[in-house]
Amino acid sequence: MNNSVFIKNRENLINQIDDDSILIAFAGHAPKKTGDELYQFTQNRNFYYLTGIVEPHHIVVLSKIKGKVTEKLFLKEINLDEEMWNGKTLRDTEGKDISGIKEVVYMNDFYSYLNSQIKGTEQINLYLDLDKENIEEDDSEALKFSKEMRNKYPQIVIKNFSNKIIPLRMIKSDEEINEMKKAIEITIRGVKSLMNNAKPGLKEYELEAYFDFECKRSGAKDFAFSTIAAAGKNATILHYVSNDSEIKENDLILFDLGAQWNLYNADITRTFPANGKFTDRQREVYEAVLRVNKAVIEKIKPGVVYKELNAWSKDLIAEECIKLGIIKEKEEVSKYYWHSIGHNLGLDTHDLEPQGREFVFEKEWYLQLNLEFIFQKKGLELE
Repeated sequence: MNNSVFIKNRENLINQIDDDSILIAFAGHAPKKTGDELYQFTQNRNFYYLTGIVEPHHIVVLSKIKGKVTEKLFLKEINLDEEMWNGKTLRDTEGKDISGIKEVVYMNDFYSYLNSQIKGTEQINLYLDLDKENIEEDDSEALKFSKEMRNKYPQIVIKNFSNKIIPLRMIKSDEEINEMKKAIEITIRGVKSLMNNAKPGLKEYELEAYFDFECKRSGAKDFAFSTIAAAGKNATILHYVSNDSEIKENDLILFDLGAQWNLYNADITRTFPANGKFTDRQREVYEAVLRVNKAVIEKIKPGVVYKELNAWSKDLIAEECIKLGIIKEKEEVSKYYWHSIGHNLGLDTHDLEPQGREFVFEKEWYLQLNLEFIFQKKGLELE
């Protein structure tokens, strides 16, 4: 994307933070896998949103002191010996071109620059990305850094910028929408490929390979998440990823998958018969899910409250389950449908959103629908 997108993203975020503040975002690094091997690096999405850079070990610093805004990008130090093994890292001119940040320096200036911003202040805010999914999760680079800075500078007030960036990332620019459309187009090609090659007797992972190949051939370097290839009763496991069972003659096959394009994700689920033909019962259930799916799509528009839409869609699912003879009372639907209708989609597959889902839809939001019945040891889902 053009660096004007990232310039605008930084401007929008800096407008949300208090005066006399410093905001720091870390690119992150690849964690150790085993021995001297690392997991594949994936960029911290907030860092990418602010810079457009996809390499590890870099830092961006945004400051707003007495109303004056400054931006500085700190790049990993150049190590020519390391580059012989791992390839060339970003240079300052490249960092400027990608991010639109005019001041680009290397990491050995980082702490001295911070000190120049903080020293002599009575109080200063330090905004970091401090979100944590659960208490067992390892501390992020930002969390570790916050502890270090508290010890060095007692006048610092640590603040979390996550809640400031969530509403910004929820509204997608035209450029972001184009990236997501590309990811979706590639995903659809991959789905068509695996459906055309499906047959009883294959292992789930063999059929998955058709999707992988088509995505790679189409230029997608990575996937949005680990593909769920679930035949028969495996489809009752929402996040099944073993993908190693044999596909049987009358199985329904559920695929939950997505390509990634320039870090933007697709997320599509399709359920279809292994032998190419639904049984009568399978068709009844499939068409029930499809009716709800279409009704919810018609209902979604700016001004609708997410939580209310979720409750309304659950009632529709309950009505369909009653017609199918699965339940007798609406309250029983939770036995077969126990999650929500979907989630935001973007740089993360489960993209950022506020807690509680009390928010109102706006025009530029992207929502992934997730409608599913789990019953009779079979799962059926459409996204």
